[in-house]
Amino acid sequence: MSTRPLALRRPHATPAAFLRQYFYFCMSLLIAVVVVYGFSQTIGQNLLHASPLPPFILTIHAIVFPGWVLFFILQSALVRTRNVPLHRTLGWFGLALGIAILVLGYVTAITMDRFQLQQHTLDSPAFLIVQLMDLTSFAIPFALAIYWRRRPEYHRRLMLIASCGLTDAAFGRFPMLPLAFSPGGVDALILLGILRDLIVDRRIHKVYLYAFPLLILFQIFCVQTYLHTSPWWVRMATALLR
Repeated sequence: MSTRPLALRRPHATPAAFLRQYFYFCMSLLIAVVVVYGFSQTIGQNLLHASPLPPFILTIHAIVFPGWVLFFILQSALVRTRNVPLHRTLGWFGLALGIAILVLGYVTAITMDRFQLQQHTLDSPAFLIVQLMDLTSFAIPFALAIYWRRRPEYHRRLMLIASCGLTDAAFGRFPMLPLAFSPGGVDALILLGILRDLIVDRRIHKVYLYAFPLLILFQIFCVQTYLHTSPWWVRMATALLR
């Protein structure tokens, strides 16, 4: 009879160990799937085969925006493979890319809203608040992630929240999902981060404790303002679109 001890269970086989090592990389891939699926529903009608042709800035936006998703995947992969020095070096490119997304996103929103109002494919300038909500949901956690780049536990969660914030436009294109419920898709992605913390760390990190409730309140405010076509906002949006 063999006296060899039974093989011990490999430590990385537990769900907590898997989430600790692969969660952020898997989330980057999930975000990519959401973006590809969401925009695949409308890219033909709104860009490739649009009539009349939309402003050219929409094409630039369609190229730059996925660049952030690919960058997030790359950065997550570099951390997973312990290439932290390269991750930090590329972070400066990420800073420039994030700023470009914010500037380009704002200009694209203004330009496309003007275009759609002229074509009577947009009912009200009130929709601008949803677009600004998406940009703000990215901008604030992105800026905080840069500020806390030397604190990995803060940085990685804030970058996840920022990247999730950009998926609202993709969720808004999901078939059978009303536009007013698209922020719920963003929240569901962030909830996965909270669930990860509960499984791995047995607690919710303070980044989520502060950021998540504030984000939900902000989303409710913006969506309700849009749905009710609040006169005060219509006046402001009209002025911005001029």
